[in-house]
Amino acid sequence: MYVVVRIRGEVKSRQVVMDTMSMLHLHRVNHCVIIPETPNYRGMIKKVKDYVAWGTITPEVLTQMLMNRGRLEGGKRLTEEYLSQNTDFKSFDELAKALCEGNVSISDIPRLKPVFRLHPPRKGHKGMKRTYQQGGELGSQGTDISFLLNKMR
Repeated sequence: MYVVVRIRGEVKSRQVVMDTMSMLHLHRVNHCVIIPETPNYRGMIKKVKDYVAWGTITPEVLTQMLMNRGRLEGGKRLTEEYLSQNTDFKSFDELAKALCEGNVSISDIPRLKPVFRLHPPRKGHKGMKRTYQQGGELGSQGTDISFLLNKMR
């Protein structure tokens, strides 16, 4: 599974980029989504590569995100109680492992919002205009995306 975090806003961006961001549910800065690794999504990520950071998420980081930032409709927190009553999963760990393996998707959990609203990173971004390879935040970070997500917890 890929995790995609919007880093930059939409000022002076092309309409194609804004439409793709909307399709990815990345409407605001510091919003995060989890998407499957398919060719269609890879093409969408390539189109918005100058505005987002992405990488491969691990089950441990996804568990933390679900616990801290998972929200249901109405702004209520996602709890293990809710998971055990409304899904086949008893804990955040089981759900995170199933999501990372691709056995289930975010839309399969009833009333769970597809977007995680994150804090701005503690101690700031390394650079919002440079790619990860150049010392910034944008672009593909591989498994190092966990460091950025930890800063934005």
